[in-house]
Amino acid sequence: MSGSLVCVGTGMTLGAHITPIAKSYIDHADVVFSLMSTGITERWLDEMHPNVRSLQYCYQEGKNRNITYNEMVEAILAEVRAGKKVVAAFYGHPGVFACVAHRAIKKAKAEDLPAHMEAGISAEDCLYADLAIDPGKTGCMNLEASQFMFYQRNIDPAAYLVLWQVGLAGDKSLTKFSTGRAYRQVLVGLLLETYPNDHQVILYQAKVLPIDTVRAEHLSLVDLIDAELFMHTTLVIPPCEKMQPNQVILDKLATIDKQEDQSKHRPKLKLVL
Repeated sequence: MSGSLVCVGTGMTLGAHITPIAKSYIDHADVVFSLMSTGITERWLDEMHPNVRSLQYCYQEGKNRNITYNEMVEAILAEVRAGKKVVAAFYGHPGVFACVAHRAIKKAKAEDLPAHMEAGISAEDCLYADLAIDPGKTGCMNLEASQFMFYQRNIDPAAYLVLWQVGLAGDKSLTKFSTGRAYRQVLVGLLLETYPNDHQVILYQAKVLPIDTVRAEHLSLVDLIDAELFMHTTLVIPPCEKMQPNQVILDKLATIDKQEDQSKHRPKLKLVL
């Protein structure tokens, strides 16, 4: 009998965000692999199924995270190849800042094994709710902090900029769990090319437990250098400029509107036989 893989998300807040379909897959699985954020969330998942296997042991200080992720993928696929119904449960959304799910599904499909992903509530979803941000109002650009530093990106100062994993900003080794003040100085220097040094930014952390408090710490951009940051801290930079009208496009659209309006009111000719 062919095995199968489903990657599900349990949401950010323990017990509050898991979807009915994610819970159903967990309930009916032969094996559940756990990639939770804390020991408490792992124990919560343990109570949902008799055969839950944590993959946290793959993480080690100084170990390249690509090696860790590949080990996780192989552990998951070994059970799928053995004909088991496998669920990999990730906190948040299984496909957002969670390359293990993408790698495992891609490899399973390459081996003609059934595999798919079910959406979950991510940290980004919580961010919009907790900080009362509507990404449709001015736009919002989401980038991983180190990627933002390593590559040339065009930043729109009239839109929100969200930098994920800011506590790891500048790490090229993929072996660290945090980077220090010197790395943050480089990040801040890069941001100062677009934003004023006193621009108010937000350090955000979603709730993991229902009794937790959302971190929404406002501070000046230059104070980011000495701020307390963790792997799960997100930097939210509000717009520092107003959106500028694109008058060329607005004029073209106005012309089209006028032509369509004239066409509606133009008398129709009757065909006489």
